[in-house]
Amino acid sequence: MRAPLTAIEEQVYRFLLDHLAEHTFQPSVRDIGRHCRIASTKSVTDVLASLERKEYIERVAGRSRGVKLLGHAGPTGVVPVPVVRVAAGKSTPVTASFLSLDRALVPSSECFLVPVMSDDARSLGTRSGDFALVHPVARSRDGEPVVVRIGDRAIVRTMVRRGQTVVLRADGAGEPIELGPQDDYAVLGVLAGVIRPPTKGPDGAA
Repeated sequence: MRAPLTAIEEQVYRFLLDHLAEHTFQPSVRDIGRHCRIASTKSVTDVLASLERKEYIERVAGRSRGVKLLGHAGPTGVVPVPVVRVAAGKSTPVTASFLSLDRALVPSSECFLVPVMSDDARSLGTRSGDFALVHPVARSRDGEPVVVRIGDRAIVRTMVRRGQTVVLRADGAGEPIELGPQDDYAVLGVLAGVIRPPTKGPDGAA
């Protein structure tokens, strides 16, 4: 899970995305400073260093335009969203790949995608083969769909809190699941959307 961006980091990151898409090369430090109204080249360098620490970019030492956008190979207006895998005992998912999405579909730069592996939450709009878009910094309200890791799998459910216990429900998914402090689970975030790849017919056509 990538760390949240400050307002200026978000501005610089979006400029890097759009400049690369329009020009096929990265802007210089001075270009970034002029566009984002950052007074000194050192301040721009500090922002780039922070973006690198937060794993949004990689920098190549000794090159004035040596910035690589992690996971990005798309046109203007899109943003690379990490596709993650979950593991038992770990609350923080690990990035496995990236999927470029229209920026208007992604409510926060910290969002990530989790593959949906079962059909047991169709009532919440997900089915096997989908990608659940997770907003990790939004706090859910009772009854709102969330993505929860239980052991080594992630599921989509509505959640209700009862003291230290959470109750997970989805119509048609069997009995509610009750989880307490002793259980190996983590609420990954609020379900912010569902990405459904095109389905293929018998002849392989989408």
